[in-house]
This record gives sequence, structure tokens and C-alpha cells, in this order.
Amino acid sequence: MAEQHFFSVTCYVTAEIQLFDIYRSPNIGIFVRANDGYSLVPRGLAPTKSEKIASVLKGELIHASIAGSRLLGPLTVMNNKGIVVSRLADDQEIDSLRSETGMRVEKLNSRFTSVGNLISANDNGAVASDVFNDESVHVIERTLEVPVKRMRISTYIQIGSMVSATNDGAIVHPLASEADIEAVRRTLKVDPEAATVNGGVPFVGSGFVGNTKGILLGSQTRGGELLIIGRAFDRDSVHDKAY
Repeated sequence: MAEQHFFSVTCYVTAEIQLFDIYRSPNIGIFVRANDGYSLVPRGLAPTKSEKIASVLKGELIHASIAGSRLLGPLTVMNNKGIVVSRLADDQEIDSLRSETGMRVEKLNSRFTSVGNLISANDNGAVASDVFNDESVHVIERTLEVPVKRMRISTYIQIGSMVSATNDGAIVHPLASEADIEAVRRTLKVDPEAATVNGGVPFVGSGFVGNTKGILLGSQTRGGELLIIGRAFDRDSVHDKAY
């Protein structure tokens, strides 16, 4: 199991970057969503996995579902100010998130249901797919309390899968042009790095869960990828150690 042979990167300013898997999958971004205060994890997740997430991200664990699904990554997007959920979420799930986090939680009533694959946000801004109309953008801005930049990367609309960000940094799909990277930089107010996860997967959101306290990466992420991601989220220093 990945938890028995972690390779971790400890940064001078930020916390460690830790390899991880969930349900024996390195695609951890599908199952977990985090900000600085809370980590949303699937209901019924093994206690050992939940404890590891809490130890790295250092936020309160919230066991949740959206539309009865454990696919929290594609169906939610959050920063430290609010949570946007897919229109597939039911009222009980939304009320539970509001009660447990005390945050603003709003449903995005769009035909595009995979909001987490289409939006990436931190506390400075959000980059969103250009498939969203003005009404949807207003809901995102009101809920997350940030300005929204609509865009594509290359010809792709899956901005949330192609950009992973915290308040410390961001990584983007390698096909991002200089103009794309500059748009992410201006909107999120961080310095993005082109990167891959899990041994060359360019859709970085599939293998990334992070906040300003720690970062989890898919268990197949390799040494060169770790160094690039470490640089993206801590410009000062990266140290390798056995966990």
C-alpha cells in the first residue's frame, strides 16, 4: 500500500508534500476536496486514510457526499470563503455542509454538473471554463467572494482539472500557453508552474489535493514531478526525506 512507502518532500515554508492513494487509486483529487480549514472526504473512508489526510492537510475532516456519490472532487469547488456544489447535490447534503463548516454553500444550477472539473479557485480569484454563462459566474463570485476569469487552456474546457491552486501557488496543464499561465497568475495572484502528476498525467487536478498547510499527491507521482510541484508551492527550498 502507498502509505507504507511514502516518498515525501518537506518544504521550508509550507508543510510536506505527501504521496497518497484512495481506494487503491492514485487519482486522489476525484475523492477529496480541501481548503485551509476543512477536508471533504467520502463517507465511509477508512480511518487510516482519514487520519493521514488530517495529519497532512491539518484541517477538520468532513465526511460528505454529493448526489450520494463519493466523487467530491468533480462535484465541488471551494476556497476559504465558500463552497460551490453541483446541481446534483440534494438539500440534505447542502444543509449538512453548511452546518458542519459554517461556510456559505451554494448550488450551481448549470447543465454542466462537474463544477470541480470546470473551476479552480483560491482566496484571490477563480478561473472557470468559458462554458458558464453570466448567471453561473455571478453565483461563483458571490459564493467564493472572488472575481472569476472565464477561459480555456488550449482547446480544453476542463479548467478545474487543468489548474490546481492554493493561496501559495498553482500548477497547470503542460499545454498551457504563456498567455494562459499569465491569465492564471493575474487571477489567482500566484506563480503557476506547468506540471504533471502520477507519472505524466497532465490533468493535474486528478492527482492533487492541497492547501497552505500541506499537499497530497497521487501515489504514482515521480521524483521530477515532485520537485516541480514543490517549487510551485514553495519558491525557497525543497528537501527530500524518507517518511
